[in-house]
Amino acid sequence: MKASTLTHIGFLLAGVLALTSGANGQGQDVLPPIQPGTIAINLQTMATGLAAPLYGISAPGDPSRLFVLEQRGQVLILQNGSVLPTPALDISSLISTAMNPANANEERGMLGLAFHPGFNNPLSPGFHTLYTYNSQPLGTGPTYVAPNGATQSYKNVVNEFKMSLADPNVIDPTSRREVISFGKNATNHNGGTITFGPDGYMYLALGDGGNANDVGASHIEPGGNAQNLTTPLGKMLRFDPLNPALNGGSPDPASGNGQYRIPTTNPFQGPGQVPEIYAYGFRNPYRFAFDRLNGQLIMADVGQNTVEEIDRVTLGGNYGWAVKEGDFTFYRTDPDGAGPITAGMVGPRSPGLPAGLIDPITGTLGTLEYDHGDGISITGGFVYRGDNIPELYGKYVFGDLALHTPPRVDGRLFYADLDTGIINEFLLPQFSTTFLPNGLTVHGFGEDADGELYAMVTNTAANGTGGIIYKIVPEPATAALLIAGSLALVARRRRGEIGIHSSRS
Repeated sequence: MKASTLTHIGFLLAGVLALTSGANGQGQDVLPPIQPGTIAINLQTMATGLAAPLYGISAPGDPSRLFVLEQRGQVLILQNGSVLPTPALDISSLISTAMNPANANEERGMLGLAFHPGFNNPLSPGFHTLYTYNSQPLGTGPTYVAPNGATQSYKNVVNEFKMSLADPNVIDPTSRREVISFGKNATNHNGGTITFGPDGYMYLALGDGGNANDVGASHIEPGGNAQNLTTPLGKMLRFDPLNPALNGGSPDPASGNGQYRIPTTNPFQGPGQVPEIYAYGFRNPYRFAFDRLNGQLIMADVGQNTVEEIDRVTLGGNYGWAVKEGDFTFYRTDPDGAGPITAGMVGPRSPGLPAGLIDPITGTLGTLEYDHGDGISITGGFVYRGDNIPELYGKYVFGDLALHTPPRVDGRLFYADLDTGIINEFLLPQFSTTFLPNGLTVHGFGEDADGELYAMVTNTAANGTGGIIYKIVPEPATAALLIAGSLALVARRRRGEIGIHSSRS
């Protein structure tokens, strides 16, 4: 065991007790607190001095490099444990005109990255091809304008790029081709992930348009954007991003702008419906990933004031927003005769109702959701399929941006059992608290070619230097056992069984 581990156990317990008595109490207290788990991890520092790193993936078949996104508009390369000095791509001059890099709460920027499945195949039309999802100025106008003719201040865009022929560590900025774009009125709820599914199509999740309650200038009534199939907002989209000229034999029709193809198997092809829609009913799906073992699509959807949730997304599914938040009834507007219930609050828990809506993942012991006593904004991650932490295999690793607000500080790291429906908190023996130190917030995760995971954190805005890339590695088993045993008493206290009472009661 590390010498520092025993020293930190006392501090860790003190931190848990402080969390028990001083947790963020905003919103409604509707779910029991997340309990400490039995899995201890160490966060191995891979890079510091970044700004706001928020996603990382490897190119197909590339075990030596992790491509990492900086929100301000850069793609960095983490190669053999070190960040290369020159970004692979820097389009910050384009992105900065569509975001405020000095705002720590900014949700626009460089948000997603995906490599075409044929990236390494010289015979594939996707050879050396990759895609970003980012915010940028309106320019020639978006493929899909904001609903209701609302004022648009920027657009979110899927851009195609090619790797440099001369340097495998450089993405050619002159090769940029705009594939599909979405005009935005509000600055928030931009989603963030693009990735290719096992079926070879690109998946992209969009937020409901922003503001709150799925209400506002660019929100369709009645019901809001997420439940309306005439807008892509609040949806999971599926399409083939290649230039249709490169795959003329495809049975899928070309899009209206002629830049991509739409799968004939997408479920909503009726008059006025957006044909790219794969599933709907999302608020702000901030990160999703396909399980590399079984192909299941696991998504984290950010809640409004009360409930954060994890969903298993399937073709044609309706995931409930803004009829529900998690598996609770949600009120977009002030309900009549509901007493103290007002717009933005949840009502009764109603699993399975109304019929036709899909609730968060439910297992044999619970449902994968939590309230704002445990965090304010879920940050999705990956199902762990690496080799270094066997007890974590098959668990969904994710986090929450922050425990406390304002300001947004103290990010947390969790794992979820997709079979039992139980969320647990990682043990972090290296720190003196159960949440991240120094006000660090959890902005994203990375997965390398071996299935090992990384946490992307920062305590500064996208123009700062507080960003860190951590690799999630195992802690010695002896440390985990000592801490787990010591935390049993603390867990009972957090449940209110003895002594200390939570401020959330």
